[in-house]
Amino acid sequence: MLLRREILERIESGEIDLVFRRWKRPTVKTGGRLRTPLGVLEIRSVRAIELGDLDESDAKRSGFDSLDSLVSMLLGRDSGQVYRVEIGAIRPDPRVELRSRREFDQHELDTASQKLEVLDHRSKSGPWTHDYLRLIGDNPHVLAETLAKAAGVEKQLFKRRVRQLKEMGLTISHSPGYELSPRGEELVRRIGI
Repeated sequence: MLLRREILERIESGEIDLVFRRWKRPTVKTGGRLRTPLGVLEIRSVRAIELGDLDESDAKRSGFDSLDSLVSMLLGRDSGQVYRVEIGAIRPDPRVELRSRREFDQHELDTASQKLEVLDHRSKSGPWTHDYLRLIGDNPHVLAETLAKAAGVEKQLFKRRVRQLKEMGLTISHSPGYELSPRGEELVRRIGI
């Protein structure tokens, strides 16, 4: 579920707590989380409804001036079932705090090293994590496509792998490219990549 920054800001301020979408199948689930540029959005509930179930209160809670404008937006979307998505607060993304922490105790260092080994072991094309960390560290803010060519892989595979490093708090995404986070820099230094 994509949400424009303007909508995210209105969610953050508490003005919006409902979103409506037409989907063939939902892209979020009850109790789930959605990462956004402003943080992690709580998904409280997702349920299918009929257009006739909507009322003025739904329109206001979802940021529309009127029920007609909400219905018009939904009818202008692709076909599919209408879903009512109740949302909660936007909370800070834990990866942001994690990537800024340089300190590793021995347990954290061992755990991070093991996670890299697991990623390498699962790869059908062989180890890649150390090469990617080195490549990103040596080429900050370089386009993903350029880095993927240097790594000898398709751009989508490269980006998917970098997201795994980002989950560990080791990289930061930019437009364009990536860079090692302070945590990533420290890991590279400590394990001698």
